[in-house]
Amino acid sequence: MKQALLPEAGSLAMVGAEVLRKRIAAGELTAREVAETLLERISRIEPEVRAWAWLDPEHIRAQADCLDAWQRAGRALGPLHGVPVGLKDIIDTRGIPTEYGCPVTRGHVPAADATIVERLYTAGAVLMGKTVTTELAFLHPGPTRNPCNPEHTPGGSSSGSAAAVAAGMVPLAIGTQTGGSVTRPAAYCGIVGFKPSFGHVPRRGVLTQSPSLDTVGAFARNVRDAALLIDVIGGPDPADPSTQGVSFTRLSGALDATAHAPMRLALVRLPGVAEEHFDELRAWLHKLPAMEFEIREHDLPAEFSRIAAWRECINFVEMAHHYASLAARDDAALSQVTRAAIDEGRDIRATAYLEARDAMAATRSALASAFANCDAILSTATAGRAPYGLSGTGTAICNGLWTFTGAPAVNVPIQGSKIDGLPIAVQVTACLGRDASALGVAERLCRFFDQLSLS
Repeated sequence: MKQALLPEAGSLAMVGAEVLRKRIAAGELTAREVAETLLERISRIEPEVRAWAWLDPEHIRAQADCLDAWQRAGRALGPLHGVPVGLKDIIDTRGIPTEYGCPVTRGHVPAADATIVERLYTAGAVLMGKTVTTELAFLHPGPTRNPCNPEHTPGGSSSGSAAAVAAGMVPLAIGTQTGGSVTRPAAYCGIVGFKPSFGHVPRRGVLTQSPSLDTVGAFARNVRDAALLIDVIGGPDPADPSTQGVSFTRLSGALDATAHAPMRLALVRLPGVAEEHFDELRAWLHKLPAMEFEIREHDLPAEFSRIAAWRECINFVEMAHHYASLAARDDAALSQVTRAAIDEGRDIRATAYLEARDAMAATRSALASAFANCDAILSTATAGRAPYGLSGTGTAICNGLWTFTGAPAVNVPIQGSKIDGLPIAVQVTACLGRDASALGVAERLCRFFDQLSLS
């Protein structure tokens, strides 16, 4: 096993976003000091981790200096004032390369920022750089390694975002999920990953792979930081119809309101998960205090066994449509796995696609009915620990059904479960729109698992 590339206990690289912002606001730190500390760490470990597609230290320093000047002038500070954030390289940044991890689009520089980038700047965040993505946010891996064990995959497609947070290069990063591209890499890298409900975060300026599924999510060191980041970038946007009609709640403020006990949780076994991996998770959950958590095992509705095929059908058809112009420009430059998915999407019958689309609404109703009396649903976050090697990104079998139903999903790492440096994780989900409930359960689980790992 290669040496882990995780931050040292007590270092600034271990400090979360909310605490960093408070220390900057109190004058204990400056935005420039935070930036310099993280830049120094990046210079030491980036050659091994390879999390960044684009990073310019002078651009980072210029942002930090402007924020410090803003603070010295006595102006109001945004909710992420001085906090560095990594951005997956499929999200448009004005004047900064956005290359989608793809040779066909190498050198692409957008003329405008994505909506979420505009919101980050307004909140006072420091854009630390663009993080590595798999090719076109699909399955062909990039060069990023897992900081927990560099011989293993960090997952994908948001590989650089997960690795950058896990390695202590940034306290926050943004990714996207069409199958399992937020919660899976978060689980493999041992950090919190949060995919909010579909439509919670606008996608204008984000690479479109599958508009029925694409969801922007957050990576963080703790649940409250993930909620804070989604609060900043979430909310309606006229340019993204998926955000219309969505009920938006300030998630970080709602966490305390969900802290009732005991919490009623449904533990489900997901299709495709090995029995021994499920049993390992169950054993950890049995260590939780019964007075805090009432956990009962439930079966998923029968139709959920078809979700993986339905999700893939929708993904491939919409991918074939939205990537058609890229394939036309230079099909041979794309990886075999990307070309194969586009070709398969072209061959899928319209009736099969429409059946899968109809199933989305049906399964959301079935989920709401089956788990109406539960605060959240628990499941394995991945089919196992991060696979050895960098030639793949692992399977999204544990995540895709929650993406398909639009449900919020939060990854909770179990640090004390590590083997060869690699943790397992529990995935906390809830019905569509119940993000605060999922986050509230996840935060309390994090607290108890942290206590268990120290005991």
